[in-house]
This record gives sequence, C-alpha cells and structure tokens, in this order.
Amino acid sequence: MTTPQVILSGDPEVSPEVLPVQSGPGLIRRLFAHRFFQWGMTVLALLILLAVFGPTLSPYEPNTTVLGETLKPPSREHWFGTDDLGRDVFTRVAYGARISLWVGLAAVSGAVVIGTLLGLLAGYFGRWVDSLISRMFDIMFAFPSILLAIAIVAVMGGGLIKALIAVSIINIPTFGRLVRSRVQQLVQEEFVQAARTIGLGDGTIIIRHVLPNTFAPIIVQGSLGIATAILEAAALGFLGLGAQRPTPEWGRMLSDAREYFQNAPWTVFFPGLLIMLTVLAFNMIGDALRDVLDPRMKS
Repeated sequence: MTTPQVILSGDPEVSPEVLPVQSGPGLIRRLFAHRFFQWGMTVLALLILLAVFGPTLSPYEPNTTVLGETLKPPSREHWFGTDDLGRDVFTRVAYGARISLWVGLAAVSGAVVIGTLLGLLAGYFGRWVDSLISRMFDIMFAFPSILLAIAIVAVMGGGLIKALIAVSIINIPTFGRLVRSRVQQLVQEEFVQAARTIGLGDGTIIIRHVLPNTFAPIIVQGSLGIATAILEAAALGFLGLGAQRPTPEWGRMLSDAREYFQNAPWTVFFPGLLIMLTVLAFNMIGDALRDVLDPRMKS
C-alpha cells in the first residue's frame, strides 16, 4: 500500500494532480503549529467545556418557566438574561451546545459512511454502476441544499431526528463525488494493478489499498462538513422544521426570540453568537487540515 495521497482540486469531478501526503509526527507538528488550527481548537474546546460543564454550573433547568422573570437582561443571577418565558438563556445555550455538536457530528458521520460507500462503488467499478450513482448525485445537486432538506423533513415530518437525517442525506453527494474522483485515480496506480495481477479480490483491494488512500480528503471535507451541518440544522430549527419546543436548540431559540429582538436583544444575540463561533471553529480547523495535507501549501 502506498503513502496516503490527497486531492488538490476543489472540484471533485476534475481529475486533480496526485501528490503524497506527509504522515507521522512531522504532520502533527505542522498541524498544531498552524494558527488556524490553534484558534479553531481553542474555540472548539471552550464550546465542548460549555456543553459538558455549562449545565452543571447553572442552578436553573433549561425548560423551567418563571413568569415573574421574563425578559430579564444579563445579570449576576442570569448571566445571559432570560427569555420570554423566564427561562435562563445561559442554561439553554449550554444544553443547545450539546444538541448542535451532536447533530453536526452525527449528520456528517452518516453522510461520510454512505457517501464513501457509494463513491467507492462508482469509482472502482465504473460503467453502469458509476452512471447510476453519478446521476443520483447530479439530481441531488440540482436542488439548493436547504430546499432539499426542507422537502425531506416535510415528507418525514418535523423533529430533531428527522432534521438530522435530512442534513445527513443532503451531504451524501459531496462526500460521494469526492471519494469517486479519488478512487478513479487510485485504480490506475501501479499498486492497485499489481494487487489485481496477483489475484486479490475486489473487496480486498478496496478495503486494504483503495479506502485508506481516501482518508485525507475525507478528513478535510468532514471537518468543513460539520460546520455546514450545524448551520443547516439551525436553519431547519429556525424554520420550525427541526427541533420543536421546548428543546433548547440554537436555531429553535432564534426562532422563538425573533419577535423580542428590539426589546430583549440578548435572547437572539447569544444563540446566534454560539452558532457563529461553532461554524467558525470547524471552518478554521478544516482550513488548517487542508493546508497541512496539501504539500503545495507548505511554506
């Protein structure tokens, strides 16, 4: 098996140049020395701490309403203020961090598994298998992603789990086309041809020789895809198609607080800020991974 390689083109349909990727301690040192990775991991670590320990630091329950404490501004008692039902915004934001991070990771994990499988089949076997899978991807790419997600949720019914499934489905073609393009290059490599010559089966070649060489681009796209998935899940929640009341999901919180934006801006500011920081963190980590895994970006 050869050293893992990486796609250098942003378009999965273009046959990109193939270059080796560094591995081992040198790669890890370069990654941790990258400023974007440092900043992104710092923000992500703070978000994880908020999700894990934030609810335990607050004496309030996320869904307990206190009518005498409605729309209170940030104070020592309520760090992020309260919403229109007297619920503590900090507590709800902390619980929302758990939900949003879980949704992003779960949605992308599902998209990676299914997209990688379809991409392997299309790129390795080609012919009618490739045509069938590629046309399916083309059909899905023909629709704006958020509209396709809305259509899927509308068919299955609203709810957080349905939104997660919809977000996962709309991200499958991205990983599928990426892996397909990578595999089409790998099947022309000498080590794959040699494996066929000595009589190894297709399954063995795919698992032992082809799949490991697709990890680098999948890791990069996966880190960027988590940010996209969190944003799409929040958008569905904002539209009322994702998490339902009283679930403290950031998009749902924005939807519930939008009519109080002028009188109580903190009810909108803090959930929006957390969405922005989470998306920014994963984008910075993804950019750092791309720079480090792309030898042409080495300074």
